[in-house]
Amino acid sequence: LQKIESNHFIFILGITYLDHAGATLFPDSLLKAFTEDLRNNIYGNPHSQNISSKLTYDTIEHVRYRILRHFGTTSEDYTVIFTSGCTAALKLVAEAFPWMPEGSKQPSSRFCYLTDSHTSVVGMRGITASMDVLSVPVKPKELLSEKNWLPAEEQNCTTPHLFSYPAQSNFSGTKYPLSWIQDIKSGKLCPIKMPGKWFVLLDAASYVSCSPLDLGVHQADFIPISFYKIFGFPTGLGALLVNNRIAPLLRKTYFGGGTAAAYLAGADFYFPKKSMAERFEDGTVSFLDIIALKHGFDVLEKLTGGMEKIKQHTFALAQYTYNVLSTLKYANGAPVVRIYSDTDFSNPDVQGPIINFNVLDENGEVIGFSQVEKMASLHKIHVRTGCFCNTGACQMHLGISDEDIQRNLQSGHVCGDDIDIIDGRPTGSVRISFGYMSSFEDAQTFLKFIVATRFSKSDTEISFQSSVTKLTTEPVPDDGTYFKNADKLSPRMHILDRELGNNSSVTVKTVDWQPAESESESIRATISETAVPTYRGDGNPITVTNIFLYPIKSCSAFEVTEWPVGNQGLLYDRNWMVVNQNGVCLTQKQEPRLCLVNPSIDLKQKIMVIRAEGMDTISVSLEENTGKEAVICESKVCSHRVKTYDCGEKTAGWFSVFLGRPCRLIRQCPDEKNSMQRKNTKGPTCATSISLSLVNEAQYLLINVASILQLKEHISARLEEPLEIEELIRRFRANIVISAPESFEEEEWAEISIGALRFQVVGPCSRCQIICIDQQSGERNKEVLQSLSAARGRKTNFGVYLMNQPLCPSFPDTLSVGSQVLPVLKENTEIQRPTSSEEKYSG
Repeated sequence: LQKIESNHFIFILGITYLDHAGATLFPDSLLKAFTEDLRNNIYGNPHSQNISSKLTYDTIEHVRYRILRHFGTTSEDYTVIFTSGCTAALKLVAEAFPWMPEGSKQPSSRFCYLTDSHTSVVGMRGITASMDVLSVPVKPKELLSEKNWLPAEEQNCTTPHLFSYPAQSNFSGTKYPLSWIQDIKSGKLCPIKMPGKWFVLLDAASYVSCSPLDLGVHQADFIPISFYKIFGFPTGLGALLVNNRIAPLLRKTYFGGGTAAAYLAGADFYFPKKSMAERFEDGTVSFLDIIALKHGFDVLEKLTGGMEKIKQHTFALAQYTYNVLSTLKYANGAPVVRIYSDTDFSNPDVQGPIINFNVLDENGEVIGFSQVEKMASLHKIHVRTGCFCNTGACQMHLGISDEDIQRNLQSGHVCGDDIDIIDGRPTGSVRISFGYMSSFEDAQTFLKFIVATRFSKSDTEISFQSSVTKLTTEPVPDDGTYFKNADKLSPRMHILDRELGNNSSVTVKTVDWQPAESESESIRATISETAVPTYRGDGNPITVTNIFLYPIKSCSAFEVTEWPVGNQGLLYDRNWMVVNQNGVCLTQKQEPRLCLVNPSIDLKQKIMVIRAEGMDTISVSLEENTGKEAVICESKVCSHRVKTYDCGEKTAGWFSVFLGRPCRLIRQCPDEKNSMQRKNTKGPTCATSISLSLVNEAQYLLINVASILQLKEHISARLEEPLEIEELIRRFRANIVISAPESFEEEEWAEISIGALRFQVVGPCSRCQIICIDQQSGERNKEVLQSLSAARGRKTNFGVYLMNQPLCPSFPDTLSVGSQVLPVLKENTEIQRPTSSEEKYSG
């Protein structure tokens, strides 16, 4: 197995990929075989009659037969209808099924689905509702209830009903009995007590990724699948396997290209093609992707020997991981994780290679999945988090009520976001899943990650002795049915941390730019009437100690002692960004070496100077270039679409050489003000629109030195060589650094004033793995994020976002080091007023 991974999955070396239930990985040999095929053959549109088109048509038909053979059946029993994916296949069933609506003479149809179903299955009820057909959710236990069994005389009714259930839960990996298919079709089992004829839709998308499905034995009526879950490539291609016995009953209203035997444009006449597949495949199918499937089957069988071996191998990895994970306990005996499962992982026929869980602290409180995902990414482990498009299973396992779902929505939580805890309760969980290329080392790496992030060094030794010693003493069981060389895996128990370097320094710039004294004092006087300064203890004033701007997003800081403020924040802050060849923004998450690029702004010469070790210095004009020669493009920053223009070939070449990959430097268009009016949804100014540069969340980020000092104590306890305070400040990449008497008191502020500027605090900054990157060397250290999570009680908030609207556009405001910070506390917070001698502003 190790040999398979090394030779065929070179691109994943160094990464532990554990989201195979979301999308598995494709081997290099699949792409080579596919591209070689395309080089040697010309494939035309299959709806034509020329030689290349005939080759395409014949190859597609061969792939249909190959698919049916893979699932143990033939074209005599099933038809393969290609779709864009499993979701499209489900939608097709909902539209074409011969529903009997309410109000007809016969009993009406019902659409029943297991509550442990994917969103795309539940979404079918939107179509059935438009056809006046009732939908009924069914819990697994209810299906086995005898109260729904029909007497023999009521089983003669011909009203068609449809029941859908997953062969394998994409949430927990539970495998539901395939025997249900025949039991339901025969009337032995009834989803609900309703006379009629039941048809079965088996959602096999998750199941067939790692398990064999024999349709010769388990003859469901509809089987939707997505091929990327089996092969990893191609994506955007699925199929609906339809039992030929129900095919004549299906109805279709729309007809697209290739589906008609004949039709009239000027009259209501249409006659469909005889072939079931051609009748339902509207337009030209994705024929090159379909051809790629042939190579997918070839490579899969060559590498693994078949689905039964994949099933045994992936289950063994999941079983081993489950057994170790479920025994991990803190020193007080509390479990480290809460696993959501309906089985004990003892039988691959009832459990797939999926483990769903939440991490707990010593007190049994859930650590949010978003925090776990951030920590996993730091260890180069890729997991899936949330509810996995399966709200029913998420509710069942996490104990989330319908009212909770609605309240969470009102609180701002939507599917797919990172709001993981509301009112102390989790909104989702963490899922890991294995694929055929997964190894025992992947399981070990994940378990070592859990131990490393949940235990202190002394506790780690205990936990390894009690539970995780299995990592070195228990190999994955091998009964001869797994892949060749699987028994040669030798688990290793070492966790490597890179040593941090300390080479470069931050540029410091002083700018002589002062507003007119009379106007400045007038504005300050206006502010002082409303802003209430806050002092603690000995009454020391709060002041600005550092000011940083980041002209190029995710590159090194440019430190100044005084700087002008524009309508988007500090002037020229994050006006530029580096993008890859596809126009996607690069950050230190993907390219840590960006922190070694040192941009500085020269206001007098109106240029940005860019430096990096080993590279010639280059400069970019501050003058905005939006002439005809400028290449305008659209990019995205944190899901926000922005208009930018390219900074030319010279800078593109410079960055490409330094980063060792094709990339370009782009700048935000000056007319972006209107299109960048992102609504701020945090804080008291939620109704106002603020103009933003290429920042992620807000115009400014503020941190407090006192908070840094407290965090430094936690980090020092975990490191042999403690980090310097200056290094920690640079890691948190703030615009404004202040010195307040108390740590984290900035989180209690509603707004602040600094000199002539007034800011509203719009929320905390949730940190990611970038704070683990040494901004002077580009090296990573996992301890910073782990220490922050431990210090903040399972959250990684550090610093607060600020928004500012310039008070007077007639002159440029400035922000200066040494300026006094005057906070206004949030409502219901007691304020201690300063003495009269302390009520002085420093410019």
